[in-house]
Amino acid sequence: MDNIILIGMPGSGKSTVGVLLAKLVGYRFLDTDLLIQQQAGKRLYQILEEDGPAAFAQLENEVNRSIDTDHTVIATGGSVIFGKEAMAHLKAIGQVVYLEVDLPTLQKRVGDFSRRGILMEDGQTLSDIYRERTPLYAAQADLTVSCGGEDLAANAFRIADALGRNT
Repeated sequence: MDNIILIGMPGSGKSTVGVLLAKLVGYRFLDTDLLIQQQAGKRLYQILEEDGPAAFAQLENEVNRSIDTDHTVIATGGSVIFGKEAMAHLKAIGQVVYLEVDLPTLQKRVGDFSRRGILMEDGQTLSDIYRERTPLYAAQADLTVSCGGEDLAANAFRIADALGRNT
């Protein structure tokens, strides 16, 4: 299968850049956060609040490991890297691209993340999860692309160029 899977921190632009990238390379677009919400019948933050982090992580892993698509840009949730089965499956169905963004840019983009549905331990900050996750994203990625600029279309072109798919 020929898919492009986007991984990275919350606020890195996976969903927004993903739509632009899909248009640019002529692929469909799939946002796994929306699949998770559809399956649960509630928003991400509600799953975390009502069902807890373990249930959220299990659902995220199940949804991501069951994706069956081709020629699709797939934007994943920021915690997808914790799902071993999900990551193995995603790597098998396409190229995994890590959208690397520096912490100050993420802090500006994310702001109040209480309603974003971010899987994190009580008391963790965005800085904490950044330090925890960035080495995991880098380890899972087939390609890392710096996407810290505010021009999201330029980021989509940068990814397409890096993958050799710019038209």
